[in-house]
Amino acid sequence: MNSQDVKNAISGVLVVDKPVGMTSHDVVEAIRRGSGIRRAGHTGTLDPRASGVLVILIGPAVRLSEYVSASDKRYQAIIRMGSSTDTFDAEGKFTRTNEPVNVTEEQFETILKTFEGEITQTPPPFSAVKVGGRRAYDMARQGEEVPLEPRKIQVHHLEVLEWAPPEVVVDVHCSSGTYVRSLANDIGVQLGTGAYLVGLRRTKSGRFSLRDATPLRKLQESFQAGNWYQFLIPAAEALADWPAVELNPDEVEEVRHGHRVKAHGEQPQLVRGVSAAGELIALMIPASGEDGSPEWQPKKVFFTSEAKGEAE
Repeated sequence: MNSQDVKNAISGVLVVDKPVGMTSHDVVEAIRRGSGIRRAGHTGTLDPRASGVLVILIGPAVRLSEYVSASDKRYQAIIRMGSSTDTFDAEGKFTRTNEPVNVTEEQFETILKTFEGEITQTPPPFSAVKVGGRRAYDMARQGEEVPLEPRKIQVHHLEVLEWAPPEVVVDVHCSSGTYVRSLANDIGVQLGTGAYLVGLRRTKSGRFSLRDATPLRKLQESFQAGNWYQFLIPAAEALADWPAVELNPDEVEEVRHGHRVKAHGEQPQLVRGVSAAGELIALMIPASGEDGSPEWQPKKVFFTSEAKGEAE
């Protein structure tokens, strides 16, 4: 097996602590260059001004993207009261300034609680959301009205971590697709003072937290040293909170070729099929055999270190 074949067989997760000033795509490109592996992608954009957990899938693991991207996120958001901007963050033009902030911490927390649960949120006009095939931020920059549709999101928990008016640090635990900038702006509207986001750090994405993350600079140093594999997390770990079904060697071969295998016990909607070594073989869904007996149907099949191909 030549070096390129070895690279093609590499599959897993790199959890990066993204620095401020880089786009998520910049980080992916840095990993592609450093690892020599072209097949890589992130699982949830972080704005250039934001830092923190950015989950990068490498090799065949990129096919997990739709599942990992849908995971909950957690942030520490610094919100400044008393002013508003057209971008809802510090990058934009002020639309409201120097409003008096006669708000107590208790009043702020009471309003904060009204944003918990399932709520409707409109994305910021300066965002990557597409409207009629065009990016919202392109339309906004040209002074066009941006007709953005409200969407339902889930805010699991909001908590004040630091109260230092006019700034407040808030812990935000929310569903994927939540715009913390919009949340800051909407809180400002409710307060009557205006507010905008001045700092954002993602502390958790799915099951990965800052504890699992490697600073990008350290990762780049490891590419040069040739020991970056120490930071590669097995693909199966990306969905570690999903139920797992251990497959014996014969079942691994069957599933690898897209064939069903017998199921035993309870059948959740979607499970990870893993080898005895814990390697992710496939994502599987429940099915019934010809005799009505329970089976597992491979939904997505992944390369393993011994495999020569992949199947849907």
